[in-house]
Amino acid sequence: MDELAEEDRRILEYLRESVSRGESYFRSKNIADQIDLSAKQVGARLPKLDEESDDVEIEKWGRAKSTTWRVTLSPSGSP
Repeated sequence: MDELAEEDRRILEYLRESVSRGESYFRSKNIADQIDLSAKQVGARLPKLDEESDDVEIEKWGRAKSTTWRVTLSPSGSP
């Protein structure tokens, strides 16, 4: 995995911890609130992080008022 920006590392860390506790579905706004970024910053980074991360899979899952993301640990990855 290439060198990640600080914001990217914070997002991935939050997602790894949350998935390890059993959460699977996230909204950019909720992630942003937890790590002090904007929902736009988070939403723009998630597709890129899916490609760059070896241990989490991030999938655009649904769209109502805002996009929902489904996040799982990769079979070969570990938290």
